[in-house]
Amino acid sequence: MRTTRRLLTHPDFRVSVVRCRDDHTGWSTPEPAGAYGLVLTRRGAFRRAGRDGDAWVGSTVAYLTVPGEEERFAHPAGGDECTSVHLSERLWQDLFDDRPVPGTVHVDGRLDLAHRLLLRSGADPDHAAAERLVRLVGDAATPAAGAGGPGRELVERARAALHDDAPEAAGLLPLARALGVSPYRLSREFQARVGVPLTRYRNRLRVGRALDRIEQGGVRLADLATELGFADQAHLTRTVRAHLGHPPGALRRLLN
Repeated sequence: MRTTRRLLTHPDFRVSVVRCRDDHTGWSTPEPAGAYGLVLTRRGAFRRAGRDGDAWVGSTVAYLTVPGEEERFAHPAGGDECTSVHLSERLWQDLFDDRPVPGTVHVDGRLDLAHRLLLRSGADPDHAAAERLVRLVGDAATPAAGAGGPGRELVERARAALHDDAPEAAGLLPLARALGVSPYRLSREFQARVGVPLTRYRNRLRVGRALDRIEQGGVRLADLATELGFADQAHLTRTVRAHLGHPPGALRRLLN
């Protein structure tokens, strides 16, 4: 079951929250995308097949659509909640001028923060929301790593283990052993295809979880550091600042 709630409406764009409660593990019937757009996940994860092939879509992977692109979906992890951004053809052309745009993109910490701030800008769609939206979409549409080749499945399995916080994902060596490859190959393939080292990707996931907890409020930073597996509060602060450009205290003021 899918529900949609509109957050922002403008002649050149609209932003909606889409909640899906599907739990089917198989692929849906192919259907054409109806708009130019960007979809970012807030909760949960799912699989999507589009022009870049089959990808696991979650907090660190977003996708861009073009009208007529064939899409299929599967929800082996259960429900999810996404932000769906639809753009007019005119705005899409203004942003990209017929340049090729990747189907899937890596969502780093700064893109995650930009996404959260967009959701808080509903009172001023013509200026604040429009500025945040075009920066978000423009930053997302960066050149993507190659989607095919024999290393694709390996990287997808590694990413899923990191996303699920699986025990073997606690370090590069145990993760490589669990995946049946050398640590060198895993490290090389991951950076080549995702665009960032595996360690930074793992920290990106932890920073996303920290943002969730800060946004909810009422958490001590020392407790949060322990909860997320950082050595101490200072380690948490350094990592968050490196990914987002702001320390946790400043993020509290932005998000609360």
